Amino acid sequence: MNTLFSNRILTTPKSFIREILKVTDNPEVISFAGGLPNSRFFPVKEIKSAALKVLEEDGRNILQYSTTEGYLPLREYISRRYFEKKRLNIRPDEIIITNGSQQCFDLIGKTFLNKGDHVVVERPVYLGALQSFSMFEPVIDSVPLLDDGIDTIFLKKTFDEQKIKLFYAVPNFQNPSGVTYSKQKRMELAGMLREQNSIFVEDDPYGELRFMGDDIPCVRNYLQKNIILLGSFSKIVSPGLRLGWICAEKETMEKIVVAKQAADLHSNYLSQRILYKYLVDNDIDEHIHTIRVAYKEQRDLMVSKIEEQFPEETKCTKPEGGMFLWITLPENLSSMELFNRAIKENVAFVPGSPFYVGGGGENTLRLNFSNSDGEKIEEGIKRLAGIIKKLISEKGGK
Repeated sequence: MNTLFSNRILTTPKSFIREILKVTDNPEVISFAGGLPNSRFFPVKEIKSAALKVLEEDGRNILQYSTTEGYLPLREYISRRYFEKKRLNIRPDEIIITNGSQQCFDLIGKTFLNKGDHVVVERPVYLGALQSFSMFEPVIDSVPLLDDGIDTIFLKKTFDEQKIKLFYAVPNFQNPSGVTYSKQKRMELAGMLREQNSIFVEDDPYGELRFMGDDIPCVRNYLQKNIILLGSFSKIVSPGLRLGWICAEKETMEKIVVAKQAADLHSNYLSQRILYKYLVDNDIDEHIHTIRVAYKEQRDLMVSKIEEQFPEETKCTKPEGGMFLWITLPENLSSMELFNRAIKENVAFVPGSPFYVGGGGENTLRLNFSNSDGEKIEEGIKRLAGIIKKLISEKGGK
C-alpha cells in the first residue's frame, strides 16, 4: 500500500500540535498547548441572531453556490477596515475569502511553488504554514528571529546565496515566539525585498489582538509589489466559521482564484453571510476590546507567575499582544523530557523543537495564555515550575 502514496504526502510531517491535542483531550489536563482563542468570548447569541436573520431574509440564495472570490459586501468590509485601521488601500477585487488562513498557505503553494523551489521561513516557524508548504516539496531555509524581528543580516545572506521564491513571516506577535517586528525592522525588510524577485507572505492573524503598546504599520504599508497579506476572523470572532482571506495584487489574484476554483469552488457561503450580518449588526471593535482586556490579564498573570516561580536560568518573552509566550530553558534541559513529565502531572504545552527546520530548539517551549482562566494558569505554572526545578537539580547533580 505504501508504494501507492504520493511522495508529497510521505514527506509531509504530521501536525505535532494536533497530535498533542489528542493527549490533552482529558478535561483534567491543564493545557497551554493549543493555539486556541478563549471560547468564553465567542459571540454565540449574536451569531445565532445573524444566522436566523440571513436565512429568513434570503435563505434560498444563501444556500446556493456562490462566487469563488467570496461575498462582495464582506470583501468590501475588509477593504474598508484595512483603510480605517491600517491606512492600507486594498480594493475588494484584491481580496479573496478562504477557509480560514490555513487554506491561504495551500493556495499560495499551489500558485507559486514547484518541487525544489527555495522557501524562507522564520526560526522558529508557525507549524501550520510549514506543514502546508511542505506538501509542495520545496527546499525550506530558516532565518533566526531576534527580539525585534527577523535577522535581516542573515536574511540578506540567504537571499544572496539562494534563489528564493517565497519568504513567509508573522510580524505581529509571532506564533510560536510572541515576537513582534519593530517599525524600523519592517522598513528595513521592505527595502531589502524591493531588491528581490521573490514573493513575501505577510501573515497577520494576531494583529488585532494588541493589548499593550502602539500599533505598528504592516510591512504592506512599505512594500507594494510581490507581497501577499493574509488575515483571519478566527481570532477575533470564531475559528469554527473557518473564514480567512488573502490580499494580493491583480495578476497574482487571478492565479489564486484558479487555484481556489480547483480546490473547492468557493468558501462556505452560509458562514460568509452570517459573519457579514454579525459584523453589520454589532460593534466588532467593542468585542475585540473585551478580548484584549481579558488576554492582557491572562498574559500578565502567566508572566508574573513565571517570574516568581521559574528558575532564574529560564527566559520568557513578554509579548504586547497575541496568544503565546516562548520559554527558553537552560541549554542542558530538554523540553520534550519536560513535556513527558508534565503530562503525567496533567499539564501540557508544546515543545519547541518541531518549530525548527532542520533541528534545534530542544530547550524551548511554547505556552498559550489565551485559552485558560486565572486558576488554571496559576496551578499549571506552579506544576511546571516544580518539574523544571527538579530537572535542573538532576542535571546539576550528574
